[in-house]
Parts: sequence; C-alpha cells; structure tokens
Amino acid sequence: MVQFSKILIPIDFSERCLGAARFAIPLAERFHSEITFLHVEPPPEYDSEENAERVARVEKQLRDFLCAAFARLDVKRVLRVGPDVAQEIVQYSRQQQSDLIMMPTHGYGAFRRLLLGSITAKVLHDSDCPVWTRAHLGQGPPAEWINPTVVLCAADAAPANEKPLLWASQMASELDAALFLMHVEPRLESPGEEYYSHEYHRGVLEEAKRKMEQLQGAAGTRAQVLIEAGNVPRAVCAAVKRVEADLLVIGRGGGAGPGRLGLNAYGIIRESPCPVISV
Repeated sequence: MVQFSKILIPIDFSERCLGAARFAIPLAERFHSEITFLHVEPPPEYDSEENAERVARVEKQLRDFLCAAFARLDVKRVLRVGPDVAQEIVQYSRQQQSDLIMMPTHGYGAFRRLLLGSITAKVLHDSDCPVWTRAHLGQGPPAEWINPTVVLCAADAAPANEKPLLWASQMASELDAALFLMHVEPRLESPGEEYYSHEYHRGVLEEAKRKMEQLQGAAGTRAQVLIEAGNVPRAVCAAVKRVEADLLVIGRGGGAGPGRLGLNAYGIIRESPCPVISV
C-alpha cells in the first residue's frame, strides 16, 4: 500500500521551496503524515562568533518557516551540517525511513530551465523512496491538487515498470482517482523509410499495446491505456494536459537499490505541467 506516514521536505528558504512545501499540506492532512523540514548547512571553515551567529539565524529561519500554514500538522524541523547537501538528504531519508521526499526543481531563466538542479538530480538518483518534484511552482497548490481526480503513469515496456504502475494504481485508489497508463513508442519519432510504412507503424503500436497489457497483467491493474508515438517527454506532457492529470508517476529504474534516471525521465520532470512522483 502507498504510505505517506513520513514526508521529508528539504528546504533552502527559497520561494520555490515555499511552493513545494505548500503542496505537502493536502497530502499530510489526507494521510495524517509527519512532516520533516530539513535544512542542510555547509560546515564552517573555522569556529568563530560569526559562525555561531549564522547558525542561530538559520535555526530561527527554520523555526519560523511556514509556521502558521503547518500549525495544525505534525511537523519536525531538523538542521544538519554537511558538505554534500544531497547526500545529507538521502542519508536522513534512509535513517528516518521516509515514505516520500518533496522538493522543487530549478527552472531559472532560459538556460537554467534545462536543468533540474544538481541537488534535486542527485536525490532523484540516489534516494530509495519516491521523490515528488515540480518544475512550475506557484505560491501554493491549485484546487485540482487538493482534490486530485486523475493519475497518469508513464511507462516503457521494461518489466521494472511494474513497480511504478502498481504504485500509481494504489495512489489512484487511495485518492479515488481515475488511472491512465501511457506508453510512448520512440521508434516512430525520426523520419525514415520505415516511418512512412503504415504497416510498420501499425505493427509497432500493436506490439506496444500488447506489452502494456502484459505489464498490467503482472501488476494486476486495470488502467485505461494510452499509446503514443514520437518524442517521449513531449508526448507524455501533452497527455498530462489532455487527460487533465493531477499527478504523473514515472519509474527510476529497476532492481535493488537506488534508481537511475534516464534522459526521458529528466525531460518529463522538467516539462511536466503537473507534479511528478519518481518511484
């Protein structure tokens, strides 16, 4: 079963962290979650009165962070010191057995929007638990996130995608939301001799449909299936808009241990108009 008993929210006191944290409120209220705000400070080069004052200022910022908004929720506020912020986040999530990590991506300016941000990317790579991200954050969640009605799971044909599909199915059940399963066939993206063959095109899509049926059989799910062709991130994000999905679920690789994001996953997370949970 999907559980959100412990939600970890790494914060750096930026506007984007404010936006990400506010998305946790409906989840925490629905699942009676314990929220942990974690801030990681770099170690001081040397002990001094100035460093002590800086730590005191950070501790106050942490105590005051969204104090009123989370007043009715179970909240912990933790300050850790370490040279590698992402490593501290992942280690803390393992120690506390967090069920979900929620954090924003970067997305600053024409160039920075191409990046997830090094800390978010490392956490996505190394975390054992699902990671919630959103690139386009406002001050708070829209009404459709407070009462989500559509969950979309994007999967390729690998057996490892049974896990995110099962997770998405359980999430949709908990939320009483509709579930869609989507597969994008990239073999039909680039123009070429085979691209113009209707028989080849039809065969590839029928094969993809069979694989999605097999995936659903293994996961025991009954999602409505969407099969598309072309660029994976663009097709997935277009489908999010088309079905008006409130949450997108993708996989981060299979097997034991942390997942490894592929290029398609990076593109989906960057461009998705709704929150993405990487499982």
